[in-house]
Amino acid sequence: MNKLDVKKRTAGVKLEEIKAKLMKDAEFQKEYDRLKPRYELISQIIEARKNMKITQEELAKRAGTRKSNISRLESGSYNPSLDFLAKIAKSLGKEIHIEIR
Repeated sequence: MNKLDVKKRTAGVKLEEIKAKLMKDAEFQKEYDRLKPRYELISQIIEARKNMKITQEELAKRAGTRKSNISRLESGSYNPSLDFLAKIAKSLGKEIHIEIR
């Protein structure tokens, strides 16, 4: 098998297949479940921003913050306050709804 054959086989690996394998590891699954709400919220923010066709910089202006804060929020490297999230949601024409289940 040459390099090209290997590339063709690995290029087709789907994220869901990798996730399914990783989820068999109890420690991975525990951490995944812990972080899931955070990344779901981040995905909603990114989707709303893109649907509005605005940049991170524009969202930052609307929210009265810096672009770097939006970038860190969207990358998951920032643990925002509830007030900050509410401000971001409002800047996107949205509301935040929180529930404990």
